[in-house]
Amino acid sequence: MRRRDFVTLIGGAATWPLAARAQQTGRVRRIGVLMSTAADDAQGQVWSAAFAQGLQQLGWEVGGNVRIDYRWGAGDTDRFRRYAAELVALGPDVILGTAASIVADLQQASRTTPIVFVSTIDPVGAGLVASLARPGGNATGFTAYEFSLSAKLLELVKDIAPGVTRVAVIRDAAVAAGLAGFAAIQTAAPSFGVELSPVGVRDAAEIEGGIMEFAPASNGGLIVVGPPSSIFAHRELIVTLAAKRRLPAVYAGVAFVSVGALASYGTNPTDQYRRAASYVDRILKGEKPADLPVQAPTKYEIVINLKTAKALGIEIPPTVLARADEVIE
Repeated sequence: MRRRDFVTLIGGAATWPLAARAQQTGRVRRIGVLMSTAADDAQGQVWSAAFAQGLQQLGWEVGGNVRIDYRWGAGDTDRFRRYAAELVALGPDVILGTAASIVADLQQASRTTPIVFVSTIDPVGAGLVASLARPGGNATGFTAYEFSLSAKLLELVKDIAPGVTRVAVIRDAAVAAGLAGFAAIQTAAPSFGVELSPVGVRDAAEIEGGIMEFAPASNGGLIVVGPPSSIFAHRELIVTLAAKRRLPAVYAGVAFVSVGALASYGTNPTDQYRRAASYVDRILKGEKPADLPVQAPTKYEIVINLKTAKALGIEIPPTVLARADEVIE
């Protein structure tokens, strides 16, 4: 997200109507939030601000008639499990969770505490909900994208750099999103004449080793399948290595471009956090997650960073620029 967007999120609080703030009365309600990022992660702060803004616009005053307890997982699965249990133990009215792994940990801690999720892939396949139309349990929320859309990342790489014949795919093989996303790219690869090389994400060393081993040969490109937190936590490292090895790279999710990525395709998590406030509001007013349908993304965005393209010596084709939702100069 660009700086002016962040300023808008924070500064907008001054303009929220006093009447809206007074809509909710009575006891203070309690919301738990389990973020996948670290507490000092700038993007995580943008997302939490968007959620708070959404609540304010619906009449909930943070620190007034609603309290938010945050936990920051920093991409660590052990922290996810520990903080999920901690938040449930606080007895919140509802919990906001990011991604399937966090929601699974929250449901492991409680099958009755209402949960709203964002940036989650295939919640049905992950066993988080019974169906998208009728979740049926204690969780509902907003999906990130369909697995099949991972193939669009490969298409975008080829559109940007037609000469690419080898692509390293960074994915988390320990989660369904990583496996299914890579499978979708594998299915599409022959039609684009591309050979794939998977790269693991167990730690920074594995990511760096995989990219450095792949990069020396010619005609290489890079795809990052998202949105697992294990990948997002290393986004700056991945972007830096791609630039160092001069690899045209496309990332799942617009957040990567804020740290210098060449191009991205996917949903805007900031919008999902803002929209999640509407479901939290409805649950606080008495509705049940089981009756609130899971919502699919309303828009997929292509973002191109021309500054990075220039540094890599890549001229973005006019046809790609024409399709882009945002071009960073």
